Amino acid sequence: MNKEEQVKMEFRDLFNKMAWLNKTKMEVSLKGYKPSEIHCIESIGRNVDPNVTKLAESLYMTRGAISKITKKLVEKGLIESYQKPDNKKEIYFRLTGQGEVINNIHEDLHKEFQERDKAVFEHVTEEQFDSMLSFMEKYSRHLDAEIKKQGIGIKSE
Repeated sequence: MNKEEQVKMEFRDLFNKMAWLNKTKMEVSLKGYKPSEIHCIESIGRNVDPNVTKLAESLYMTRGAISKITKKLVEKGLIESYQKPDNKKEIYFRLTGQGEVINNIHEDLHKEFQERDKAVFEHVTEEQFDSMLSFMEKYSRHLDAEIKKQGIGIKSE
């Protein structure tokens, strides 16, 4: 196996280990919610005036999938839709009080996981962080270009 393949496999392995470690705690603390719903709630909480298109772009999902998720979240009382007075065409989303509670639980879990992994990151130098971030940015830009080239954007399903 060459180093390129090794890096890709290690990234995948790290991601899978993190997901595996976090899974049980997430499922217990956020029981009754699907990961896609939690990530949508998180994205709505982080973005200003999020709409279906903005959510689809940030979550790498289709607009159709986001429409289904947001409909369920509205039904569950976690988000609400709104329109701006100057733009009656576009529909935006915001968290309800109950949605804020779920979002805060999710954020607290991430802080807990960050604390768990702190032992590794406190020994990483600035230069190592810069090198890793530079690589990830380059790889991300490459993948963005491939997504665009293949035309697999946020079109409806």
